[in-house]
Amino acid sequence: MRWLRTFGEVVRSGLTIEEARLEPLLALRTAAGVAIVIGSALWLVSPAYAASAALGAYSAGAATFQRTWRPRKVIALGAGAGLALSTFVGYLAAGRLVTFLPLLAVWAFAAGMAWALGSTAGIVAATTVGSMLVTITLPTTVGRALEHAGVIALGGVAQAVLILLFPIRRWGAHRDALADALAAVADYARRLRHDPTAPFDPEPLMTARDAAAVTPSQARTRPPVLHGPRGLAERIVPVVAALADPDVGAPAEGSGRDRARELLGAAADVLEAAARSIRRGTPADVPPRSADVLRVDEEGEVLEGPARQAAERLVELLAEALEIAGSGGARDKAPAPLGPASAQFLVRPTMLRLLPVVVRAVRRELRRDSPVFRHAVRLAAVATLGYLIASRLPLEHGYWAPIASVMVMRPDFHQTYARAVGRLAGTLAGVALATGMVQALGPDAPVFGALAVVSAALSYTLLRTGYAYSQCFTAAYVVFLLGMGGQAWEQTVPERVVLTLLGGALAMLAYVVFPAWETPRLPGRLADWLAADGRYAAAVLRSYAEPTREHRADMRRALLASREARAAWQAAYDQARQEPVGPRGLTSREAEEAQEALQGLDRAAMLTPEAERFAEALETDTARAAVDVREHRNPDWGRVEEALHAWEGAAGDRSPVLRRGAELQKRALEDLAAAVSRTPLERDVSSAREEQRVRAAVAGEGDGSGPAHRGG
Repeated sequence: MRWLRTFGEVVRSGLTIEEARLEPLLALRTAAGVAIVIGSALWLVSPAYAASAALGAYSAGAATFQRTWRPRKVIALGAGAGLALSTFVGYLAAGRLVTFLPLLAVWAFAAGMAWALGSTAGIVAATTVGSMLVTITLPTTVGRALEHAGVIALGGVAQAVLILLFPIRRWGAHRDALADALAAVADYARRLRHDPTAPFDPEPLMTARDAAAVTPSQARTRPPVLHGPRGLAERIVPVVAALADPDVGAPAEGSGRDRARELLGAAADVLEAAARSIRRGTPADVPPRSADVLRVDEEGEVLEGPARQAAERLVELLAEALEIAGSGGARDKAPAPLGPASAQFLVRPTMLRLLPVVVRAVRRELRRDSPVFRHAVRLAAVATLGYLIASRLPLEHGYWAPIASVMVMRPDFHQTYARAVGRLAGTLAGVALATGMVQALGPDAPVFGALAVVSAALSYTLLRTGYAYSQCFTAAYVVFLLGMGGQAWEQTVPERVVLTLLGGALAMLAYVVFPAWETPRLPGRLADWLAADGRYAAAVLRSYAEPTREHRADMRRALLASREARAAWQAAYDQARQEPVGPRGLTSREAEEAQEALQGLDRAAMLTPEAERFAEALETDTARAAVDVREHRNPDWGRVEEALHAWEGAAGDRSPVLRRGAELQKRALEDLAAAVSRTPLERDVSSAREEQRVRAAVAGEGDGSGPAHRGG
């Protein structure tokens, strides 16, 4: 892709309406928190205090909509406290650029580094930068600054109290994560009916694992339905893969294949029913036909050998899943106590115990090639530069420019540009809508306060349907707050539009000057995935050769590491496809072929349980090949090939299924080598070929001479 074409896709992405499940009750509860603090401040104090309280309540409420497994009231309190602290500290340094600009730069850099802890921490930290920029214009003394900071913190407290008093769909996020994992396995089983080598995306299972880690207080009240299905889903994946694979499971054709398709379809129906049960808290409802298909007849069963074993194991696991999902709405059963082994994975540490983890995570990202570090540098530079430029303009509210920059910037290129486009479009629409209403209604603080609450409710409702549409009502919310405070709309509205445009332009320009492209990092991500897959495959082999507790624990850790490495590769690959830069070390076609090869290795690892010697060779060769891929050398699988030949000579025909699994692994490694191996001449001209291919595709689309669609 190049800049012009990429920018067209960015505009479409920024204005796209996303299909998301609306949550009006959550939006209503959060808007009620905004209404309480605005109404109380207007009644008891003044419009200026009402504006501060509204800032804290609105930002804390928006933070609770972020994807996190921490209790929402903790997020609201943390956001309110952060906003209050940034407000007070910002006021202490305000008044002189020589003191405020360094503070703003340091605070913005710290907010950017907060992305090392996840997107929720990064987004909440960015709002504190906006709070520092806005509220330094409100107080007049240190005492008043403390009062405003306290009022802002009370906004977060109000949201936390409402969450405590009116829990809406409790454990809803955890239920959704688990239901999505079961639905993903159901989709995998359905795809295996038509494509026995279909890949499985482990991201839903990883998300469900994150959701399963709870705080000690949550562990005491967690519904029984959330205790076991995740482990079942992980065990079902290799069983359906083994059943569908014609090399180790059902035959490629005939009655056995038809029976396997029936079982896979019934498994998909059962898993979808279990997912609906967990999501809604109702008993599972399985179609009668699917229940009949899952009855394995001892005499009339057409499947034999490993395929029949896989079918029987699948039926057992599905029955267990339905038994758990059948208690989807149960609340009177006490959860099983967590033992020492499960506590390590299921109990989330407290905030204080997380401090060393936070320090290590931030320290890992303090390097020049880290996307998080580069984002923090961009954020600090743009916030200070935007504030400095806006302060020199003949405009009264210059802080809107750096706020626009801070709120749209993300560690990756595509999200930053899409949000900049969405914010500008949403701001224009929201400002125009609110301005017309302010002009028609005239100055009336209570009316503007009510309109601000309505705008906040609509912004919360549309928060997950697209940034531009939520931003439209956020802009209207700000205009109504300013009208409530007595600001003249003819002064504030044009300023907001101009400064939002300036802030968005600075954010987009910053990514051009100091980017953090994922395209050059693709070979490293691929190497990490290859090494993790090699360790996992070797751990599976060792666990079968010697099924001890230590080997099973090693296999579990290797599986989780392999999923994380694959998720990191997928995220980098998706971002690289949206970047306007050419390939550097790995073309898009090579990346696709390498991804398919490693997915084949993933799948073979689920089906292969044998041979200590082969495991040692596999782990050694994949570790060495990871270094070769990272340094653009051709990988070699000499030890794997020797170990496989030795295995064939020793085992004979006594374990053809196990040996076939090892052969599938070797074939996947050969496919990977073919995908990334190049001669010296190919390495010299690969970038030129890729550029020519992209240019030809663009030209074909432009003149209509591109490849025709299938079927006409």
